[in-house]
Amino acid sequence: MDRKIEKKKWTPKKFVLLAAIGLFVFFILYNLVISESGSRLNVDLERITISTVQLGEFLEFIPVSGTVIPLRTIYLDAIEGGRVQKIHIEDGSFIEQGDTILTLTNNTLQLDVFNREAQILEQINNLQNTRLNLQQQRLQLRDRVLNHEYQMMNRKRMYNQNKELWEKNLISEREYLDSKEAYEQTVRQLDLVSETLRLDSLATENQLRHIESSLTRMMTNLELVQRSLDNLVLTAPVTGQLTSLNAEIGESKNRGERLGQIDILEGFRVRASIDEHYIARINIGQRGEFDFAGESYSLEITRVYPQVREGRFEVDMEFTDREPDNIRRGQTLRIRLALGALEEATLLARGGFFQRTGGQWVYVVSASGNQAIKRNIRLGRQNPQYFEIIEGLEPGERVITSSYDGFGDIDRLILR
Repeated sequence: MDRKIEKKKWTPKKFVLLAAIGLFVFFILYNLVISESGSRLNVDLERITISTVQLGEFLEFIPVSGTVIPLRTIYLDAIEGGRVQKIHIEDGSFIEQGDTILTLTNNTLQLDVFNREAQILEQINNLQNTRLNLQQQRLQLRDRVLNHEYQMMNRKRMYNQNKELWEKNLISEREYLDSKEAYEQTVRQLDLVSETLRLDSLATENQLRHIESSLTRMMTNLELVQRSLDNLVLTAPVTGQLTSLNAEIGESKNRGERLGQIDILEGFRVRASIDEHYIARINIGQRGEFDFAGESYSLEITRVYPQVREGRFEVDMEFTDREPDNIRRGQTLRIRLALGALEEATLLARGGFFQRTGGQWVYVVSASGNQAIKRNIRLGRQNPQYFEIIEGLEPGERVITSSYDGFGDIDRLILR
């Protein structure tokens, strides 16, 4: 007998299908409900700035302020102290080399100069007398040599005559021997006097050389002493502009005190002040740029001053090609000082977000543009326009770069 077989309601095939549908619904609910269950904040688009991450050339530089100064400056110091008697040229004037700038007076110095002149002249006179005495002494010795030579010639002639007469028995032997002994004695005396003259001449020559050297030094000292009074008159050592003169009539100035300076108007350089944080990265030859009267000009570091004062150090920079036409001493320039070479990098525009996040995270705008999600990033180098992105962002993504004040620790911003 046949039995009716009822159809089963929960077949394995239906169970698998229902399970798949359940997983799909769970996934949709997770994305729509669970993932959006974090903190959110509605933000008006008009209140924020959105920048696009881009791939471009990056140059790391810092902004510094520089002051225009002359390429060469000559400082005027008081060689001798004194009271300002007269000012011949006012500061700011253009002067020629040799122009008299001011005159000092110093009575004490004048008396001292007169006394020193007298002492030096007395020493010069003594040396000249000594030189004269040595020369006279040498002449006396030469005179003695001449006398002995004359005596020797006479006694030699007498000796020769007596010798002939003695050989002919016309004179006595005693008379002959006396003439011979007299001649030989004269020869010995002449040799002695000649040796004395030779030794004396050597000593005299050394003494005379020493005296001449001393006289030369004395004359030089005399000129220096006399020049001390000339130093009371300050004259321009070069042609230029007297940009400062620190003196008033009747004012007393000490020796070595700075009186003023002359700028040589043959060119300019720039002295810039830089934060000590960059001292290890600043070297001679680094370049900088600045804008002036609508044009861009280049500078190059030529000197680095290692002294740090109040957290800053200074560098001197010179123009690499040309100077601005209307630049003047004392002007302040805003310089972009390069810290490295031009490189390709992933860039994000600077903005107020950095003050809140320290560059550790940003809000990245979604592709739909209706929300921005918090994302961790890592920044590298920076310049006044861009941050270098090391990781966390890709070119083409959009980031909120305005200030994050008021957002708190919200994970997601809803943009309206």
